[in-house]
Amino acid sequence: MNIGDTAKLTNPQDSGFGRTESAPAGRGPGTARVSTNLEDTPTTILRLFVYGTLKRGYWNHQRFCAQARSIEPAVVWGRLYHLHAGFPALEVPEGLILARGTADPLADARRQQEIGTPRFGRPTGDWDLIHGELVTFTDPQRDLPPIDRLEGFRPGGQSMYQRVMVPAARGSIACAVWTYTMHAPQNGERITNDNQAVFWKSRH
Repeated sequence: MNIGDTAKLTNPQDSGFGRTESAPAGRGPGTARVSTNLEDTPTTILRLFVYGTLKRGYWNHQRFCAQARSIEPAVVWGRLYHLHAGFPALEVPEGLILARGTADPLADARRQQEIGTPRFGRPTGDWDLIHGELVTFTDPQRDLPPIDRLEGFRPGGQSMYQRVMVPAARGSIACAVWTYTMHAPQNGERITNDNQAVFWKSRH
């Protein structure tokens, strides 16, 4: 991702993105320029969107994310569920998946850089703007495999969650992130909030 690159956020008012970041003055209706001035990052940088027990203040954060370079609020499109087991699951639109995770953390970090700046706009269908945290790691070979194991992600095998790359937004910046998803989660209930911020919190 190069300094000066830009991406377009489609229909920020419709997407709900505009609720937290207003479109720049002087832009035409329906489209806002999204800055992509992310810091210069080597191919060993890996960005992970977390929305459950890996968030700050929850029980898996300190063990798996304490070594992160940075943690900041971010959003993705999807449907969020609270599973009866006590933790959440995220479903994302198939059309927004940019790549699928592999057993090679460095290759996945490079793939994230190669994707560049994705388009962040409301997908067709009944999807929410899911609020979570963007965790940036500097050593994917050390940091990612333990989280893959925690999430039951086994590339090429039967997995509890799948790790996929999707577009995300942090403030007014669009970027590609890895996250853990589940297709059509069962044994749980969807979290909704009447077009407001959708996020997971523990019920214990």
